[in-house]
Amino acid sequence: MSAKRSGRVAAEAPCRVTVCRGCCCGDGAKVPGVDHAGQIPRLRAALGGAAPVRASECLDVCDQANVVVVQPSAAGRAAGGRPVWLGLVNDEDALADIAEWIRAGGPGIAEPPGVLDLYAFTVSRRVREALEG
Repeated sequence: MSAKRSGRVAAEAPCRVTVCRGCCCGDGAKVPGVDHAGQIPRLRAALGGAAPVRASECLDVCDQANVVVVQPSAAGRAAGGRPVWLGLVNDEDALADIAEWIRAGGPGIAEPPGVLDLYAFTVSRRVREALEG
């Protein structure tokens, strides 16, 4: 049951994580040497239930494969947090840093580890609205 249907305060809604698994992300030919199939289960385990993780069809930013989008919790959104797009997420350390940040509160609540600045990128409004819509 959703927070709205159960009557709970919307502030309880956690961050949400979207991992692109479209035409290029998750493709060993495009990004060799990465255990693509294991990324999502490892991210879920590292989060320990702090946020749901879902796979998405192509997010249309193939030059950034593999892409992870961290959407803020309801509290993070209320505090000014916005979705953060992370590209070239192709190593275990990046997944660990993402999970650590989300467990600390994510966008709008906690500052991301500085290294995540190297992964962050801005997408076009068209692409962004397709994910948020």
